[in-house]
Amino acid sequence: MSDSHTYPSDVAFTPAVKAVQARKGSRDAYAHVERTRSWRTEIDESLRAFLAGSNSLYLATASADGQPYIQHRGGPRGFIRILDKTTIAFADYSGNRQYITQGNLTENPKAQLFVMDYAHRRRVKIWGEARVVDDDPALLTSLMPAGYKARPEQVILFMVSAWDTNCPQHIPQKFDAVDVAAALSSRDARIAELETELATLKSPVSAAI
Repeated sequence: MSDSHTYPSDVAFTPAVKAVQARKGSRDAYAHVERTRSWRTEIDESLRAFLAGSNSLYLATASADGQPYIQHRGGPRGFIRILDKTTIAFADYSGNRQYITQGNLTENPKAQLFVMDYAHRRRVKIWGEARVVDDDPALLTSLMPAGYKARPEQVILFMVSAWDTNCPQHIPQKFDAVDVAAALSSRDARIAELETELATLKSPVSAAI
């Protein structure tokens, strides 16, 4: 946490933000939250589990003059790794080679991760600083999901400053295709089982009994 921050949430609640909160009537409520249950600054078990089950994230960066950019990154569940209580890492795969995120990070390391769980209507916001590591093949190999068909190019290391969760209001409920397919397969198997039982009950032998 920066020396200029009294509370972890000050990474987002700047003086300008607090002024708007005061004008719109929410500052007292957020001031109470700051004093009693401020945002967390370390990765706990709940965040570790949430990230382990995630297959998608958004990484926000900005250029030196403040131009924002949001990049989506995805992979199999588990592609987001926890290196220690304040460091998140993932393999960055070769893509369209625009390198906007990487360019932004060379002049402004401040970044944010926004991770959605649409199925359970949950979201996590993580503030911190990020950097690209493109000269550590051993680290890159260790972060590459086994069997995943992508070409790893570099590593993104994200150092956590603060994180918080949001309420589920207005989050649409969506499900991954693989989860829907698994649910339908289970349903179809159960239907087939019940149809077999029904056919057995209707058979002549069953009727004679």
